[in-house]
Amino acid sequence: MAATDLLSDRTIQAALKAAAVAGKSRKLSDGAGLVLDVRPTGVGWWRLRFWRDGKEGMISLGTYPVISLKAARIKRNEAREAKAHGADLSEKRKQEKAERARLREVEALEAAGLPGPGTFEYLAREWLEVRHRPAVSEGHAKTTQTRLEKMVFPWLGRRPICEIEPPELLECLRRIESRGALETTHRVKDACSQVFRYGVSTGACARNPAADLREALKPVPTRHFAAIVDPKGVKNLLRDLVAYKGNPITRAALRLSALLLLRPGELRSLEWSWVDFETATLTLPSAVMKRRLDEKANGQPHVVPMAAQVVAIFQELQPLTMHSRYVFPSILTREKCMSENTVRSALRRLGYGNDDMIAHGFRAMARTMLAEQLNVQPEVIEAQLAHAVSDSLGRAYNRTQYLTQRRDMMTMWANYLEQLQSTDEGSRNE
Repeated sequence: MAATDLLSDRTIQAALKAAAVAGKSRKLSDGAGLVLDVRPTGVGWWRLRFWRDGKEGMISLGTYPVISLKAARIKRNEAREAKAHGADLSEKRKQEKAERARLREVEALEAAGLPGPGTFEYLAREWLEVRHRPAVSEGHAKTTQTRLEKMVFPWLGRRPICEIEPPELLECLRRIESRGALETTHRVKDACSQVFRYGVSTGACARNPAADLREALKPVPTRHFAAIVDPKGVKNLLRDLVAYKGNPITRAALRLSALLLLRPGELRSLEWSWVDFETATLTLPSAVMKRRLDEKANGQPHVVPMAAQVVAIFQELQPLTMHSRYVFPSILTREKCMSENTVRSALRRLGYGNDDMIAHGFRAMARTMLAEQLNVQPEVIEAQLAHAVSDSLGRAYNRTQYLTQRRDMMTMWANYLEQLQSTDEGSRNE
């Protein structure tokens, strides 16, 4: 026993019994900074007091009897030797505590069948919750998660993210590409790239290997929405829409698809509370627009001027659907809007296939013909289409809605379509 050692197991056991009887804690010193905090519960806490830069510090060495007197003295001596060599005992203890917590987390994750910290899947799931989900719609976040779970995690999920190299990621992406799913391949690569960038920012990895694959994948073919954009074809389409013999609500949806320039999802989810006959406007809340999550929450509503022809169609619809919240309610329940396939199916019944005209094609039709046939300024058309300004500075500072110009444009467009439908002329410019 060293000269500084003052305690014995018999002394400690007697002190524990006395503390239990008295119901009070007491401290026993073994010398050289080692102290046992004796509790009435029958447990003692080993503490090591030390001085650094003139300030007293204290670290825990464990509990008695789990840590015996002999083991506590060994820990004390090791700590004093480390301090003599310049170690910061408090910092060393924090690191040890953090490492133990990390190991416990790893064990818990392994027991649950999940990858541990530092793996690609661990960082990807953290990125999904911390960065991705708060920034996008729930549907978008779920799609991203599903793609990672099915197309990436089985091969790279348990790999340390810092060890993944470009060829390994490319091999994973080639599996998707080989199925012909080129757009999905690029979306998965983009998601992986964001995970790696998140890993770099958190210190989990040093680089983003996805950045080196920019030219390694097959490009996604440019695709355009099937749309009729020549005056003669549009004239025939308009006549077919008016002659539609199906549900009158569907017929109105077809006609308004051509007149309002809304996205199909925006059109079918229109609510009567958004229709203002007095000002001849529709006001779509920001939350229903195609925008980023933060823009949906904080963005301006999208105001759509209604031409006289549009107002007339809404007035025709009132007796049919005013009982519902929606202008175009589902045929099954008033509580939901019409199906996303309703307009598409109606176009099919009229003889227009997927390569001829789709619901989204009405926007492309208007975009092309407003510019080519009516000479409307592109920025006014883009504002009506609710397209975001392409540059970040514009998105931050461009608040112009061109409402006056859009009102004139929407009236001009409705009159042009009416004229086109009722005459044999193919174009105003003929």
